[in-house]
Amino acid sequence: QVHLVESGGGLVQAGGSLRLSCAASGLTFSMAWFRRAPGKEREFVAAISRSGVNTDYADSVKGRFTISRDNAKNTASLHMNSLKPEDTAVYYCAARPSNTEYVMTMEYGYDYWGQGTQVTVSS
Repeated sequence: QVHLVESGGGLVQAGGSLRLSCAASGLTFSMAWFRRAPGKEREFVAAISRSGVNTDYADSVKGRFTISRDNAKNTASLHMNSLKPEDTAVYYCAARPSNTEYVMTMEYGYDYWGQGTQVTVSS
């Protein structure tokens, strides 16, 4: 059984920063973050390949968010800077077993999901 345990999140003022972390047990994974804002569908935020050599970001977060990973600990982090009220959402960590450095940005490509952590950005 694969478990994803998220930490971080909370309330921050616009322009501030937060760091989300996700720990995965088991296999080597490519990992990603998605988010669901109130009244909207879940959307892709960022993804990182199994070694970390490849990353991808949604246009809305490019230049502000950075995804990274620590393979020794099998964790992935999302560093969020210059946060905006429109970044308010529940953020979900996702993982998929992978033997390549391909970066998956589609929700259906991920097999395992965390429980979600709330990020609220006040104006």
